[in-house]
Amino acid sequence: MKTAVVCNDKIIVKDTPKISLDGRLGAVVKVLGCGLCGSDIVKFVHKISKDGTVLGHEIVAQIVEINSQTNFKIGDTIVTSHHIPCGKCVYCKHANVSMCEHFKLTNIRPGGFSQFVYLSEEHLENVAHIKPENLTEVEASFYEPLGCIVRAVKRANMLEGDKVLVVGLGSIGILTAQALKAYGMNVTGCDLLSERIEFLQKLGIDAVDVRELQGEFDGIFMTSGADKAIDTALKHVRNGGKILVFSSTPSEMSAYANNEIYYRELTVIGSYSPSPADLKDSLELLRTGKVKVNGISTEYELDDIQQAFDDTMSNTIMKAYIKIKD
Repeated sequence: MKTAVVCNDKIIVKDTPKISLDGRLGAVVKVLGCGLCGSDIVKFVHKISKDGTVLGHEIVAQIVEINSQTNFKIGDTIVTSHHIPCGKCVYCKHANVSMCEHFKLTNIRPGGFSQFVYLSEEHLENVAHIKPENLTEVEASFYEPLGCIVRAVKRANMLEGDKVLVVGLGSIGILTAQALKAYGMNVTGCDLLSERIEFLQKLGIDAVDVRELQGEFDGIFMTSGADKAIDTALKHVRNGGKILVFSSTPSEMSAYANNEIYYRELTVIGSYSPSPADLKDSLELLRTGKVKVNGISTEYELDDIQQAFDDTMSNTIMKAYIKIKD
């Protein structure tokens, strides 16, 4: 089978042995396509992933082999996530599912940028769902990233009608703005790129150039990893407001001023990955059209995956979707 692997600062496509169940519980799925996540970019650029690693987890796939107690069957087209919390540890009990050790250990094998993937029985039981008929494969691939955003919205615990600002209108920012609106917030987005501002405006959500931004907001959702996004957040959050961080920054020295947080009684919250319940809510937002994703992704063939990485890193495109053929 064809698999895209990290190799000497590049992503190359190579032939690897086809996987099978070999008596295990779970399913082997044929990957139809996989979204390129920002975390894949970070792992590649900062050499977090070793050579031979298969990245990718935002998959849409068809079951080709199964041994399961679930109701899934061969031929089903599904979406799935890659991590599953245990639900019992101290992290899970405090709703910090991303920190759960079991969560970090579970994964799809070998990774989404592969013709075939193994899903455990636990994946089928907790995070896999039949693709809704009204969603295309590309639309359905937003199931996992939108699940991450649903969790961020819940963690912020804003009040209905609150004024919320989304800083950065890449694919995550566009999704975040829509999710906040779906949960009853009064949303504004900001960015430096006019085409992204216009993209959000066409979805019926206010968006402005960050250099023209005025006013204060009850909550700031930071979906940009630029260091200056921190300054924007601190400038425009009201006293007593919240800043939700859903991005990493290139500089380890980036930090919030302690005195700003202390004297202004600001709440700063991080959010990373979703729980199974967040993922289920995500799929419903996509199915009902409350979050629209048409026009966000640019499609690439698996053989062109390095170009997809390059175009994403250069901001030539907003997001890549890797189609995987037979």
